[in-house]
Amino acid sequence: MHLTKDEELLLQGERGDTLRRAMEILVALGDIYGAEQLIEIKSAQIAGVSYKTIGDAGLEWISDLDGKVAVPSILNPAGMDLLRWREMSIDEDFARKQLEIINAYRRLGVTIECTCTPYLLYESIASRGDHLAWSESSAVSYANSVIGAMTNREGGPSALAAALVGKTPLYGYHLEENRVPTHVIRVDADLKEYGALGFLVGKIVGDGVPLFVMRSRPDRDDLKALGAAMAASGSVALYYVKDVTQEPPEHDEDACEFVEIEEEEIRSVYDSTIDVDIVALGCPHCSMQELERIADLLEGRKVSSELWICTARRIAESAPELVRRIESTGARVICDTCMVVSPASERFKHMMVNSGKALAYIPGMCGISASFGSLEECIDAATGGS
Repeated sequence: MHLTKDEELLLQGERGDTLRRAMEILVALGDIYGAEQLIEIKSAQIAGVSYKTIGDAGLEWISDLDGKVAVPSILNPAGMDLLRWREMSIDEDFARKQLEIINAYRRLGVTIECTCTPYLLYESIASRGDHLAWSESSAVSYANSVIGAMTNREGGPSALAAALVGKTPLYGYHLEENRVPTHVIRVDADLKEYGALGFLVGKIVGDGVPLFVMRSRPDRDDLKALGAAMAASGSVALYYVKDVTQEPPEHDEDACEFVEIEEEEIRSVYDSTIDVDIVALGCPHCSMQELERIADLLEGRKVSSELWICTARRIAESAPELVRRIESTGARVICDTCMVVSPASERFKHMMVNSGKALAYIPGMCGISASFGSLEECIDAATGGS
């Protein structure tokens, strides 16, 4: 990979050991994937935040770094609500280690928002055509597909390395020729929610690039749910929806694999018949519009099972009355974390979700069973249908 003179100096350690280590990661990635050079990035979104997922080794690695990020950088969800962790029954030793991780990132100049939906907080963090180094799978999908930015699905260390240097290797979805559709997905159904569709399609296309042709017209929250599910059940990082998202680059549609999805297949993902002891919403984190819808559905009800609603702290703090309405029912609005990366989920037996991403991840990452329902079905389950 060709490096500029300044990049060579970084790699040689002329500007410190931290930037040398960061450059070593980026150069190794570039060599593996055949990148010809590094390219400047607009922002970074960094996974590897929850102590549950990175442990002591990850904490030690981050704590050893010394420097400041070169571009706006934001964290993925942590393993607990940073303020209300006791209410989640988080162990004090876990909380101490989690806060050490947060402080280590803070010293590096990373914004401590702890969300998988940074685009809901900062419009300036990514625009169409921007090169990014984002690592959370649903955020990567949203950035590529809905915003029209360009990013690969980075690992936590490579995203942090890119944040420190301000550059990432030029390969994969940073190149226009790799952003063409591989599958055409015709959806013969009228959809209100999109997580179940994404859960199915991710399994079908793997790491492909699907182009959807559908009767319904998804909004941005729907696109968020669709992309998140495909990234989890498969490894989709880019998709298109005809007449909704940006148009794909010029391509030969005859070279695509055609798939037909019918309503009966989508309904097969749903299962609201199982007894649940927790319902969790907000994977990816809820938008303000989703919080409003949840509050309306909970109006006049009381929860009989645990109900978590996960969102970014900035969103929750901007709508205190909305949070009060939700929590007056016995539900909890949880910030900074989610049901997938928090050890708090592990004390339950069965979780109901309205997220195809959570449905894919919960059994393996939390060791409990999970079922999928619409938002209305989830609220009914949490309130006993009352």
